[in-house]
Amino acid sequence: METSPARQADLARIRAEVGSALTVFLNRQRAGLAGISADLLPCADVIADLLAGGKRLRAAFCYWGWRGCGGADGPQIFAAAAALELLHASALVHDDVMDASDTRRGKPAVHRRFAAVHESSGWRGSADSFGAGAAVLIGDLLLAWSDELLRCSGLPGAAVRRGLAVLDAMRTEVFAGQFLDLVSQASGGSAVDGALRVVTYKSAKYTVERPLHLGAALAGTARARRAAGAFTGYGVPVGIAFQLRDDVLGVFGDPRVTGKPVAGDLREGKRTVLLAIARERASPAQARVLDEAVGDPLLDEAGAELVRSVITGTGALAECEQMIENKVKEALSALEAAPVTAGSKAALAELAVEATARAG
Repeated sequence: METSPARQADLARIRAEVGSALTVFLNRQRAGLAGISADLLPCADVIADLLAGGKRLRAAFCYWGWRGCGGADGPQIFAAAAALELLHASALVHDDVMDASDTRRGKPAVHRRFAAVHESSGWRGSADSFGAGAAVLIGDLLLAWSDELLRCSGLPGAAVRRGLAVLDAMRTEVFAGQFLDLVSQASGGSAVDGALRVVTYKSAKYTVERPLHLGAALAGTARARRAAGAFTGYGVPVGIAFQLRDDVLGVFGDPRVTGKPVAGDLREGKRTVLLAIARERASPAQARVLDEAVGDPLLDEAGAELVRSVITGTGALAECEQMIENKVKEALSALEAAPVTAGSKAALAELAVEATARAG
């Protein structure tokens, strides 16, 4: 008898197994850092804290890409999938430095934590510069560790080499998306197509498509080669819908659930699809509100509420919600034709909903 759709993705077990793989790996790395100097232990601590949370969605997509292409269950795939958590943590640390974010998942961002260490220790120089430098180094270390964890996952060498090729493409694409996002913020670009290009490379391919491709590549079966196109047809629209939901929550969400200030994205001037639609449809008066508020580091809640009213009044919020719904439908249609196991189809259908839920 098949399990109910609500249990197909097995997220609780995937999170637990990936968490265990990370714990083993980080304990080993902590011992190595301690052997160099006790001064490095705060770096190990902050990395462990950062990796203790998160939904593990990228690891889950990798796992179901593997299972859907005939890969067997076992600790090796969980260790390999955990490498994506290290890559994601690296991106988060660097992203927070670039955006000057104060918090991450309800806690001080890594660069803020080390700035506080500098201040409390009474050290010389700029606390902010020290914090930013420490965070850049930690992000770089996490990026290197993502390779290391995949290599030592226990999978055969040929499988690891196939996986590293996907990981390489993934890292290039997320760099491209991140840089285009940086250019957009600096130039004030507000075109919807430009915002969607950033979403595709910074989030969609990185969050869903490439993790699925990684799982398939690690499996290395004939089915895996046939499934690549379907995984793209499913993964890119789900990934776009995932980021659109995140953008909505960044403006309208509950910070107790999202773990970040509700006006943070507005203060940082993120040129999201949501804001691009609003700007495109805005009246002159509404456009002035957006131009003055978005990117203002001193934006208060009253100013944020004015922006929310413009987003709602222009119909941008409703259109974004419709785009999310349409992208999920597009993804599920592509999934139907995917040459993968029935169980993985059901799991991926559930993950599409999980990744784009309105909670928050």
